[in-house]
Amino acid sequence: MAEQRGARRDVRSGLEGAPEVAEPRGSGVREEEARAWDALVATARRTVADGLVVGTSGNVSVRVGDTVLVTPSGVPYDRLTPADLTGVDLTGRQVRGTLVPTSELPMHLAVYRSTGARAVVHTHAVHATAVSTLVPELPVIHYMTAALGGPVRVAPYATYGTDELAENMLHALADRSGCLLQNHGTITYGATLDQAYDRTAQLEWMCRLWLTASSVPGLTPSLLSEPQLKAVEERLRGYGQRGAE
Repeated sequence: MAEQRGARRDVRSGLEGAPEVAEPRGSGVREEEARAWDALVATARRTVADGLVVGTSGNVSVRVGDTVLVTPSGVPYDRLTPADLTGVDLTGRQVRGTLVPTSELPMHLAVYRSTGARAVVHTHAVHATAVSTLVPELPVIHYMTAALGGPVRVAPYATYGTDELAENMLHALADRSGCLLQNHGTITYGATLDQAYDRTAQLEWMCRLWLTASSVPGLTPSLLSEPQLKAVEERLRGYGQRGAE
């Protein structure tokens, strides 16, 4: 959900008319967390640059040990600084920073508690959101469907930021690394921020592909069969450089 309406506890403003002074990251922040925060901010900005979100909609998180760093609510990504580092534990208790975490925190935590995810990306990508309003599952239009674990399901609609939405999402994510959220957007996860982001981008591209192909009058797109998709899954297991993620 768009984060513009989220509340925030911004302690950097000070008294009216006083110059804004950035606070340090905060006591107890480890170097590993600082590096992860920098990568998280870069990923969040990338979602805007690539047109997957508008303004402060969508959100990004990364897990470092038992701490989940998340984008804060209502802060434009181009304004995030090292002083804005925001983190919670796996119960949702804030343990880093003073800014209010994203309103979609229940979804992020549900993914971390239920999978081996180390990073989560949630967007309001246009084509993926459009598809989420049309079908209960993205038709298997391309073999990259296999990279997400199989046909991408659509989680039934629920109000943003609720446990109901998180529960619907978990059902749609069963044996998958990404799903669509009805009338809302996408969510994907991965072992790294780069992998989670790449899955988001691939999902949006496949949705755009299906919408484009299915819009041709008088023609119906050919879809891949289950055996064809299984064959791709086998090949993907050996894809990429040895030792790489």
